[in-house]
Amino acid sequence: MVVGAGPNGLAAAIEVARHGFSVLVLERAPEPGGAARTEEATLPGFLHDTASAVYPLGAASPFFRALPLERYGLVWAHGRAPVAHALAPERAVLAHHHLDETARALGADGPVYRRLVDPFVRHWDRFVTHVLDAPARPPRAPLLMARFAGVGLRSARSLAARFRTPEARALLAGNAAHAALPLERGPGAAYGVVLLAAAHAVGWPVPRGGAGALTRALAAHLHALGGELRTGVEVTNLQQLPAARAVILDLSPRTVARLLEPRVGARAVRREARWPHGPGAYKVDWALDGPIPWLDPGCADAITVHVGGSFEEVAAAERAPFQGRAPDPPFLLLAQPSLFDTTRAPPGGHTAWAYAHVPNGWTGDLTEAVERRIETFAPGFRDRILARRVLTPSHLEAWNPNLVGGDPGGGLQTWARLFGPSRWGSRGWRTPLEHVYVCSAATPPGGGVHGMCGYHAARLALRRSFGVRATSLRTASRRAP
Repeated sequence: MVVGAGPNGLAAAIEVARHGFSVLVLERAPEPGGAARTEEATLPGFLHDTASAVYPLGAASPFFRALPLERYGLVWAHGRAPVAHALAPERAVLAHHHLDETARALGADGPVYRRLVDPFVRHWDRFVTHVLDAPARPPRAPLLMARFAGVGLRSARSLAARFRTPEARALLAGNAAHAALPLERGPGAAYGVVLLAAAHAVGWPVPRGGAGALTRALAAHLHALGGELRTGVEVTNLQQLPAARAVILDLSPRTVARLLEPRVGARAVRREARWPHGPGAYKVDWALDGPIPWLDPGCADAITVHVGGSFEEVAAAERAPFQGRAPDPPFLLLAQPSLFDTTRAPPGGHTAWAYAHVPNGWTGDLTEAVERRIETFAPGFRDRILARRVLTPSHLEAWNPNLVGGDPGGGLQTWARLFGPSRWGSRGWRTPLEHVYVCSAATPPGGGVHGMCGYHAARLALRRSFGVRATSLRTASRRAP
């Protein structure tokens, strides 16, 4: 039994089903996907990804890559460059697909950037397997992972001290800001390094047709394996579930605590009930009558644009939520998928979205500041807006209760979460109740749409509840129908 049909819940169900066991997935929403859903949220024909949207770790996921998802319509759409950072109104810096091109663009910092990123790009398959793995065994590439720990345990500010140019410092800042941490706090540098290496190794693609295309492919594969999915079913207590040998919960720690407490008591679920959440997201979707008119045309080469300015500007914006206030001006993570996926909007139209980090559960209005910030780098942007949808942290949590306070990452990104005991043992997916497991983004290896939280939780359930030694991912690919 799997409760929650987000990418991790579907991954867990697939992993169980491919080992020959029956599996039933229950989802409270009218459609599966969790945070990976696509809606006509503004005008007819304009497709918007409500929450998650751009998937470097999805394209790199060892589990997703072992599945025949292309058979069910999954196609990755790439920009001409993976990501751009708007440094000044007429100046952007790009992480290109090729490491050499990026190094040349960074000038004096090119050799430094190459030394930082190149080992992880050259050994990408081995590196990403360790980043997304959580084995209770030593890494098979100890020198590579020791090198990663040497940079990943640092703060982004500390790592940026290696660079002299504002371009290199800003590029690192924008990528590290995905951790939703102050740039002065570790392990933010780890997120920046992983995302930059991903840009050169696999790109930052989006699913053609929207995030929901990935969900539909996963659901179709589950169905082909004999799994069952029921939507519109809200689970409020474990007693309402049909009998099952194992239950896997793709739910936030606080929801897990509410479900478990009647069975095990409040003390047993204290860790889940007090799970620390990070900043919320304040997101705006737009239907546009044309592409965003960037002053630097390089911004139009990427699906993802970091609208952030200098390192110090990004640092100030990411520090603000931890001081209990909204950033002004905000640092924006912006995506313009319709530039490279024409299915997203009617002919001549375009879609875009942007979000900023705000205090968890923040109730203010940031729309004017968000659009004013984009207008600084793209004068005339507001004139192209046909319609907008605003999603505050409370809107996001109401839409998907796993996004507690609007937190899109499943919890605060701490050293303990990235490198602590739960990261390397089975504790991360276990609960105080035997045969009940957790597989949400709050479990190892953490946030991002890659399905690996579900994969690891399912393998633990297969071993502990079914006495089955799970086969390898490579075997999964060979056995897929």
